[in-house]
Order: sequence, then C-alpha cells, then structure tokens
Amino acid sequence: MNDRKKIVFQGETGANSHMACRSVYPDYEAIPCPTFEDCFSAMADGTADLAMIPIENSVAGRVADIHHLLPKSGLHIIGEYFMPIRFQLMAPKGAALDGLKKVQSHIHALGQCRNVIREFGLTAVVGGDTAGSARQIAELDDPSVGAIAPEMAAEIYGLDILRRDVEDAAHNTTRFVILSRDKMEAAYNGQPVITTFIFRVRNVPAALYKALGGFATNGVNMTKLESYQLEGQFFASMFYADVEGHPEDPSVALALEELAFFCAELNMLGVYRASPFRDKIKEPEANRALRPNPHS
Repeated sequence: MNDRKKIVFQGETGANSHMACRSVYPDYEAIPCPTFEDCFSAMADGTADLAMIPIENSVAGRVADIHHLLPKSGLHIIGEYFMPIRFQLMAPKGAALDGLKKVQSHIHALGQCRNVIREFGLTAVVGGDTAGSARQIAELDDPSVGAIAPEMAAEIYGLDILRRDVEDAAHNTTRFVILSRDKMEAAYNGQPVITTFIFRVRNVPAALYKALGGFATNGVNMTKLESYQLEGQFFASMFYADVEGHPEDPSVALALEELAFFCAELNMLGVYRASPFRDKIKEPEANRALRPNPHS
C-alpha cells in the first residue's frame, strides 16, 4: 500500500504545476487532475493531502477560476510558491528546427512565446495543456510538429529540446498557493507573513473607500486587490486581497477591524509565510520613502 502523502495539481504529468509540486514537496506523490474542480474534489473527499494551485501569472494575469472556487471550498492557504516559467521548444527524436511547420501548446503558452513562433514561421496549434501537448506530439511522432512545454515534459515523453527558454519575457513567473483542509496559520513571531482574505462591502456609497482606509491609516501594505462578480450579479462584487503582516500585528488587526465594519461578508483564507521570492520583486525602498508616514 502506498503510504506517501499526496498533492494534486491541475494538468497532465510534466506540467508546470507538476514541477512546482516536485520542487516544494519532493516526498509527496504528485497526482494530475484534468480540472481545478477535480483538484478541489480530491481535497474534499480526502484523496489528497494538499493542492498546488496557480493563482496568478506575471504575464497572463490572474487565474480567474480560482477566485470562484476557493471561497466555497472550505480549504485554507498554508503557503505560496513563485516559480519562474521557462518554456522549451521540443519535438520528436531526430527532428530539426528547420523542418518544423507547426507547434502546439496551451493558448497562454503560445501567447507567451510569440517571438520564437514568428522567427521560424510556425503555425500555432492550441492544445488543452502544455504537458498534454508534449504527450500528443510524442504520440504523433511527426518531425514537422513540435510542442512548447516545460523541460520536465520533454524528459517524460522522450522529446528532443530544439530551443531552450523560448518565453518572450524573462520575468514570466507564476505564483502558486498551497491548499490544505487543515487550518495552519503562521506564527506571529516577526517573520514576513501574508494574510489573504475575501470580502464584500455593504451596498452604500463610498463603502470600498472607507473599508480600505484602515489599511492606509495603519500603514499596512496591500499587495493585491482584485474584484470579481458574485454569481453573475453585476451589483454584488467580491474582492480578493493579500496584505503584508499577521492579523495579530496591532496595525493589521486595526485595519481588519475597520474593514469588517463596512463589510457584508469577510472570509479569511490564509495566514502564511511570505515566499523568499518576494524579496526579489519587492518595491524599491526609495519608492517607499516617498510615501507619507501615517504615524508621523
């Protein structure tokens, strides 16, 4: 019997999400799921212990499905992982660049690798998944048809990498959140922490402005704020937010208290350690120095 803990991801074996699972939880068994709904179902019925879910990409933006699935899932964010995205142009064994005519991949990957597609005059074919495209190209075994996929997919499906790192933007990075059924909040001990929550403000004038005012007056940095419509109702917007700091920090506690006063709904999704990768992408101190000090 397999006693290894399990972590689910959306996509096929060899996808970027699979690589993220292997990087963060190398001792876990990574299980592919066709859809995000399948990932959440596997978590709900106990099939998996954790889920590795992409929530945003520096080029493509947010992963919209997650904002609707996560609030109702009963799951908790216990960590985050930033993964630089590197795409490889691959083809069956023995294929050559000058013989390629078509290239297949997920629509987002094709959109993020336009330069190499133009350079070689390739016809782009939309596939359901990057790793799935690599598998299909391996099965087709046509030297004129390649795939754009992660390096791991080339290893798994026995393809040759004809051109490495073909993504247009070097900063291409995906942020993943790690989900658990158990609520595991980071300790309040001075270490960098991210607090994630969703909220819906009351339907009164300036409610959002007033709700967010507490973060400004208490000097709490909000690193993410996104709105999305609630169940097709144009008048009922939900907001997803990340802030720097722990709810037990007095400044964060005061900001959340003021937020709650103007909210019709407030749901805490997770309190977790900030990824060290944030140090590479944080705002320069010179920029922060230009802001007025709310406590001066």
